[in-house]
Formats: sequence, C-alpha cells, structure tokens
Amino acid sequence: MIERENLDLAENRQPGFFYGYIVVLAAFFIQAVVGGTMYTFGVFFKPLLTEFGWTRAMTSGAFAMFLLLHGFFYIVTGRINDRFGPRVLLTVCGFFLGLGYLLMSQVGAIWQLYLFYGVIMAVGASGGFVPLISTLARWFVKRRGLMTGIAVSGTGVGMIILPPLANWLITNYHWRFSYLVVGVIALVLIMLAAQFLKRDPSQVGQLPYGADEVKQDSLNSETRGLSFQQAIHTRQFWLLLAILFCFGFGLQTMMVHIVPHATDLGIPAATAANILAVIGGLTIAGRIIMGGAGDRIGNKLSFSIALILMLIAFSWLLIAKQIWTLYLLAAIFGFGYGGIAALQSPIVAELFGLSSHGVILGFAIFVVTIGSAIGPVMAGHIFDTTNSYQPAFITCVILIVTGVILTTSLRPTNSQRRNK
Repeated sequence: MIERENLDLAENRQPGFFYGYIVVLAAFFIQAVVGGTMYTFGVFFKPLLTEFGWTRAMTSGAFAMFLLLHGFFYIVTGRINDRFGPRVLLTVCGFFLGLGYLLMSQVGAIWQLYLFYGVIMAVGASGGFVPLISTLARWFVKRRGLMTGIAVSGTGVGMIILPPLANWLITNYHWRFSYLVVGVIALVLIMLAAQFLKRDPSQVGQLPYGADEVKQDSLNSETRGLSFQQAIHTRQFWLLLAILFCFGFGLQTMMVHIVPHATDLGIPAATAANILAVIGGLTIAGRIIMGGAGDRIGNKLSFSIALILMLIAFSWLLIAKQIWTLYLLAAIFGFGYGGIAALQSPIVAELFGLSSHGVILGFAIFVVTIGSAIGPVMAGHIFDTTNSYQPAFITCVILIVTGVILTTSLRPTNSQRRNK
C-alpha cells in the first residue's frame, strides 16, 4: 500500500530534472575512489617489503584476505541496502575505508597489515560496487545497463588516476605519507558523495526512468521479485553463480600473472606493466558500451559476447609472443571484462527482480571473489610445478567456455517470466 501511494505521488509530481542522473554521478565518483584506491596495493607492495622484510606470500596474503572478506561483506551490505538504502551505508563504509588507509600509514607489524587492510578496509570497500549498482537498478527501468556501465566505469578512471598519484607521493615523500593522503581522499570524498544517494525515486517523488513506457504489471512484478530464500531454490541462481565463478577465476588469473608471463617472454618489466594499463583503459569503454548494448540487444546476449571476448583473449594468450600481440589481447580482454562488470546487476534484476536485488547480487559477487582468489593461486602453483603458465591458461579457456555454454541456459525465473 505504501509503495502504491509513493507511485501515485510520483505520478502527480513531474520535476523537469530526473534525480537518477545525480545518483549515477555520485556512484561513478564513489566507484572511482573505491576502485582506484584498491589498485594502489601493488604500488605500496615493494616499499612495504623493503621496510619490514616480509615475504611476498605474507604481504600478498593480506590482499587475498581483503578480496575474500569484502566479497563476503557484499552479502551483508547488499541486504542492508535493500532495507535502508545507500546514503547511511556508504557514509559508514567510507569512514571505514578511509580509516583503514590512515591506519596503514602507522603499520609496523604483519598482524596490523592483516587487520587494517584485510579486515577494516574490506568492511569499507563492501559499500562500493554491490550497493551502488543495486541502487541504480531501482532508479532505471530503461537505460539500466547504460547507467550501470557509466557508474562502474569509475573504477577504470580511478585505476588511471590514483595508483600513479600514490606512486608519485611515495617517490617524492614516503609510503607512510602516501597512505595518509589516500586515506584522506577516501574518507572525505566517499562520505561527501554518499550524501547525494537516494534509495529509490519515490524518495524524491519520481518514478524510475522509463517506468511510464512499460506495462504496469511487468513493473510491479520486477519490483516485487523473488526473496533471497526463493532465489536460492531456483536453477537459474546456481547457473549464474557457476558462470560468475568461471569469470572471477579467469579475471584475476590474467590480472595477476599477465605481467610475469610477459617478462618470462623477455619483454622489459616497464613495458609489460603497461599491459595492465591497457586492460584498465579498455574496461571503461567496455563498461559503457556493453552496458548500453544490454539495453538494446538484451543482457544475456551482451553478457555472452563479453565472455566470448575474454575467451578470445585467453586463447590468443596461448600463442602470443610479441608485445603488440599482448597489448591487443589485453584490449580485447579489458573490453570483455568491463562489459561483464556492467551487466551483472541488470542480469540479476532480469532473473530475480528487485525486492532482494542487493543481497542476491552480493552473494553473486562473493562467488566472483572466490574464483578471483583461487585462480591466481592455482596458476602460481601450476607455474611452480611445471615452469609454464600454459596449463593455467588452458584451464582458464576451459572455464570460460563452460561459462559461455551455461549462459545460454539463463532465463528469467518462472514467476518473473509469467509477468513479462
């Protein structure tokens, strides 16, 4: 009844400017800060090793812990966002993320690294991707994929800006001062941008963008959707999780091992490092273009295309030897990866509706982080055992092929499809 009254109010008030675009801008800004600061870990890696003499395994273990915990916390923040909305949630998470970086400037023992980076910052980062794009799903019926793509492209922009800034600060000052600056940036900017977020259009007397162009029974069905308990009893839920596990496995295997693989081929380290920059830059285009494609040709088809692009990149990686070929496959991979990042939220909305969108998406992204944690470790073990990355890359090809095949079986659940 309350929801119906909100919709009636929205119909009676027709502001000239749609506030959803402000939500997209705020989400883009927050994603740039959260994503950009996360990818500074590699910049601080060697300064920490030099300062404390920790092993690479000990130091990188904190990042693996961060990945797994922030993925798990997405389930919690997704549910909180479903019930209470993003403004207070992102304010609190922005505080924890900034606090974690500020505490990192004072780190002096390995347990502190795991506590500050692996736990406190994981809590802070869990306010980013899932709550933000789940919120956008409520603001847009039409252009949902495009707006999601624009918002999550902030991660690519942050990757381009913040790691070089952190490196410049480390070079000219000290890694502790650099952590202080990054902490202030995260604390202030995220908490400020969070104040512009609204849970859904009814809070400002508006309807979701495009709601007046779809059938009312279809809109009501999507808004109701399935509960998390109902979703986990569907075949589609587990199919989606299997697909996203394959994606996560391949994603971080490429991101962690492509540079070492390139240097093994005799390519200079500085030149090989630019492969990651190519991936980061093309994710921006992939997120926006493939997100928009989902609106036009369908989310499932667009998702399949993005996975196939990743498959092409991994297949090419098996024979690529020259730097230009690695740059080209990095561009293909980055575009596909960016597309999948933009399409995850619309896929979940299409399959299960919006009532528990945040917690369902949070669980799905948690599975991505499980694959992301397993893939690089398994690839490293394979290399240590065989002195070659080829078996690891072949494994990625097999998993991505599996993901493509499983994607063909994705379709809205029965309760959603009956109302289409």
